[in-house]
Amino acid sequence: MHRPLKGTLETILVVDNDQAVRKAVVSILERANFRVLSANSGVDAINLAEETAGEIHLLLSEVDVPQMSGPDLGQALKMTRPDIHVMLMSGQENGNLLVLNYGWAYIHKPLVATKLVQMIKDVLHSADRSQPGGQEFESSKDTSANDNSGKAHRWRNAYYR
Repeated sequence: MHRPLKGTLETILVVDNDQAVRKAVVSILERANFRVLSANSGVDAINLAEETAGEIHLLLSEVDVPQMSGPDLGQALKMTRPDIHVMLMSGQENGNLLVLNYGWAYIHKPLVATKLVQMIKDVLHSADRSQPGGQEFESSKDTSANDNSGKAHRWRNAYYR
């Protein structure tokens, strides 16, 4: 399910049910000196995140994974790790349309190693403009500029009951 932590930079949680893709992405990121955790499903990723004491800086998840979609996984992890950056990936033609409402980064498969590493570095070192949930997204909101935590907290409580 996951590999031991290696590397010196930020920690990235990679989620993809395709073992070959997951292994390739993990290898690319480890060569770029990232610490990498990996899981094959959303549920396994949540369990792994709960077992991980240190910070997880970025979730890199396939949009369409078993048991829980990548966007749903991103929302769930933001509940317990609000500072986590989220980046989704997909080989589907319109995969990027699904993630636009979340304000999260997106990369299309097949992946080019240098582009993947550069995009991850860009996402990690830029302001997190993502919303706490896709259903409440408004393009005029910028979570880095104003504090909507009370509103977001009420929305999350209603959504996850």
